[in-house]
Amino acid sequence: MSTDIERMRNIGISAQIHEVKGRDGVGATMDHMELERERGITITSAATYVEWSGHSINIIDTPGHVDFTIEVERSLRVLDGAVLVLCSVGGVQSQTITVDRQLKRYDVPRIAFINKCDRIGANPTKVRDQLEEKLHHNAVLMQIPIGLEDKLAGVVDLVSLKAFYFDGHDGETVRVEEIPAELREEAWTRREEMLDAVSMFSDELTEAILEDKVTEDLIHAAVRTGTIARKLTPVFVGSAYKNKGVQPLLDGVVRYLPNPADVKNVARDLDEGGKEIALKADDDAPAVLLAFKLEDGPYGQLTYIRIYQGSLKKGDEITNTRSRQKVKIGRLVRMHADSMEDIAFAGAGDIVALFGIDCASGDTFASPGLNVAMTSIYVPEPVISLSIKPKDKKALDKMAKALNRFTKEDPTFRTHVDPESHETIIQGMGELHLEVYVERMKREYNAEVETGKPQVAYREAIGQRVEFDYTHKKQTGGAGQFGRVIGTIEPLAEGVYEFVNEVRGGRIPREFIPACDKGFQAAVKKGDLIGFPITGVRVTLTDGAYHEVDSSDHAFQAAAIGAFRQVYRKAKPQILEPIMKVSVEGPSEFAGNIFATINQRRGIIVSSVEDGIFSRVDAEVPLSEMFGYSMVLRSLTQGKAEFTMEFLKYGRVPAQVAEELIAQHQERKREGTK
Repeated sequence: MSTDIERMRNIGISAQIHEVKGRDGVGATMDHMELERERGITITSAATYVEWSGHSINIIDTPGHVDFTIEVERSLRVLDGAVLVLCSVGGVQSQTITVDRQLKRYDVPRIAFINKCDRIGANPTKVRDQLEEKLHHNAVLMQIPIGLEDKLAGVVDLVSLKAFYFDGHDGETVRVEEIPAELREEAWTRREEMLDAVSMFSDELTEAILEDKVTEDLIHAAVRTGTIARKLTPVFVGSAYKNKGVQPLLDGVVRYLPNPADVKNVARDLDEGGKEIALKADDDAPAVLLAFKLEDGPYGQLTYIRIYQGSLKKGDEITNTRSRQKVKIGRLVRMHADSMEDIAFAGAGDIVALFGIDCASGDTFASPGLNVAMTSIYVPEPVISLSIKPKDKKALDKMAKALNRFTKEDPTFRTHVDPESHETIIQGMGELHLEVYVERMKREYNAEVETGKPQVAYREAIGQRVEFDYTHKKQTGGAGQFGRVIGTIEPLAEGVYEFVNEVRGGRIPREFIPACDKGFQAAVKKGDLIGFPITGVRVTLTDGAYHEVDSSDHAFQAAAIGAFRQVYRKAKPQILEPIMKVSVEGPSEFAGNIFATINQRRGIIVSSVEDGIFSRVDAEVPLSEMFGYSMVLRSLTQGKAEFTMEFLKYGRVPAQVAEELIAQHQERKREGTK
């Protein structure tokens, strides 16, 4: 293992969304898009590189809004560790829970930073307790604050038992003093709690505690072991805005979070049926790298990559193992938000970017002769759509270019032309997600477009089991078509579609069974009620018939489609709508208004918490009822409440709503035929 690898860290900064403004009032440093600076939120993940205490740290700042969850997913896929940032007033909030679940999906170790300890109402101890209660972390305070709110002066380090103060205009000078007298008792109590928790990860530390021979190195080693095993979350405190506590946090990053060699990474050998092989964080091994993010820059496509094995330098040849296309490395850069630095070499563990590489997000590249693939990034299904149309012919071409780029960059942003209305439809994860892309079309491509009303991604489903017996028979001048299928369709408790073959005795030849499956899959892509995909269907094929001459794949595929359509209405089809998990938070004085806005939207209250200062309501609400909710909430709470929502499940729509949706679908069909 090289010293460089040991001194490398790849970390993400993950936080609950809040307005982010720097000292200049124009947004966070890594929020380089104009839209990000205007809105005070992170929209795209950005990468930068810093050096600290002889260590190189690749940092990716990820969005905190659930609409941009794909940015978090693809960033976490390539990270080795993360800093979970929490508000000392708001604590563990709804989006914190979402981010933590994503961190767990990719087995990412984390440390926590309780930020904004200079704010009124700051209570870092309560937030640490919430980490245990709500996220089930083994959360251990590594520091306590010296003062709170406007009296925040520094932090007490519980390992060294020293007080740290941050002097200078930007807190850049760290001053170490003895612990203030009024905090000594609390510091010793908290230190005992910390030692009790971290000693579980080191027998040597346990013995040292018993013999009163505890050293800082023993504590650091035990904390690192527990953190990398994801069984311990060290907790730091401070104020990022005032740069108080940031330096000790960086010390925690290099001490406790893993280097690339500490993390097990595997690829699948495509020549050996997908067999897993371990990758080595070794510069001299054959290169394996993952393209995890794409951007269209002024010099062409910019491809962000993580090198898992081997190294890269200008002139090297690598192969896209999906497309089998060979490419030569022309320009290699290290990113600093929207600026970049040309480099000649990148080693194992590095996160860098390439120019002139044609690929898709999630593609694996490898040295010639190595045919492997990394596991793909989790991509959630879109839940909302919107119709867009260009204002004139000039805008049409620009809109097409923008859509082509955005769909390549973002797997959760999709587009298609509706075959009935002939409208261009864009799909995404929420109103804000689509709103941002429409705005980017105007700003980055000068494409003026008009938008229709948001459309929910409904689904159709069957309500009961029915039998089918259908014969597809067609005779033309040439060869005929013949295929008969017999079986049942029934509701499937979990999953979208399942095909079961129970044909015996060669009633349908084995070679035609896949065609039947393909036909049923085609049939469920669009339901007859409102034209949305059908979900939760099990098809069981039990019998059928064929013709020696006229049967073919095409004939049996057509028979399956015809069979499904023939009996679909008899299966009591129903309409499902996306139900969102909605969390609303605001001052307690507006609790009544918050409850009212949920109840008016067919919402079901799941839980509510009120501490006299803040109220939080968790509810399940149909997505169709959430359009325009932010404006209503802002009006009723004087702009002091906020909400987040994410997809939870599909639920059956009420009969009256179903009737309205069916009528609207029929009207669109009539308009489309004119």
